[in-house]
Amino acid sequence: MQSLIGTGVALVTPFKKDFSIDIEALHRIVNFSIDGGVEYLVVMGTTAENATLTQTEKELVINTVIEVNNGRLPLVLGVGGNNTIQVVEELKTRDFSAFEAILSVSPYYNKPTQEGIYQHFKAIAEASPVPVILYNVPGRTSSNMAPSTVIRLANDFDNVVAIKEAAGDMAQALQLIKNAPKDFLVISGDDIIALPMVLAGGAGVISVIGQGFPKEFSEMIRLGLNRKVNEAFKTQYFLSDCIDMIFEQGNPAGIKHVFQSLGIADNTVRLPLVSVDESLAGRLDKFVKEALK
Repeated sequence: MQSLIGTGVALVTPFKKDFSIDIEALHRIVNFSIDGGVEYLVVMGTTAENATLTQTEKELVINTVIEVNNGRLPLVLGVGGNNTIQVVEELKTRDFSAFEAILSVSPYYNKPTQEGIYQHFKAIAEASPVPVILYNVPGRTSSNMAPSTVIRLANDFDNVVAIKEAAGDMAQALQLIKNAPKDFLVISGDDIIALPMVLAGGAGVISVIGQGFPKEFSEMIRLGLNRKVNEAFKTQYFLSDCIDMIFEQGNPAGIKHVFQSLGIADNTVRLPLVSVDESLAGRLDKFVKEALK
């Protein structure tokens, strides 16, 4: 899927100081990412704090992004969970006409076997009316989706088109890139190794930092895809400190503070997450100030 090559950004859900959703700030974030040149937008990923949103709030965010995007970029919707039946039910009942694909996380908390992970995604693939991007993020799910399971799913289901690989393991990423069927996309889920994965044959990234620095980050990925290695690594090294900082005290607390520094949105997160501390806030403010020069 050519539309999923390059930089997608996992959009945050901006909140006001009273923890209500800031719709005006969401408008600004969507437009900032689009104007910055990213290739697609991901709605209701982990970065959206969807675990602390009500169903009504989720629908508000989804509909707002659809409206503001207005068909300008492809949209991907996060539809996943650890209750397979519930995920399948959503796939059968939701209107996906505005979406290019779904992003579906490997089941968390239950810690299924590889066969359990396969059967979970088999049910999703059979129910989904749009292409499926698998999402492997062992740091959050407590289980790793093995490359053999990913390749099995990719071979067995034509609509399983990609994986967001966020194990932070280059050896595993290389194994996926090497063994995946033709046209199956291996997408980085880790900003810090997105460029190396692209240079190894990956298709791009679903990024957090990319929405804070969309112009710089998306151009870096395009340079990588075009094998302009030296130019790409200039941006990699420029952004690397900030990438480390935005994850230092949890996601999306870091990227939300970047948005506050940019004057785009407040840095409020919902419990059990808390905003970055004074020390990290100062370092992020300093980086943003320098970046804007």
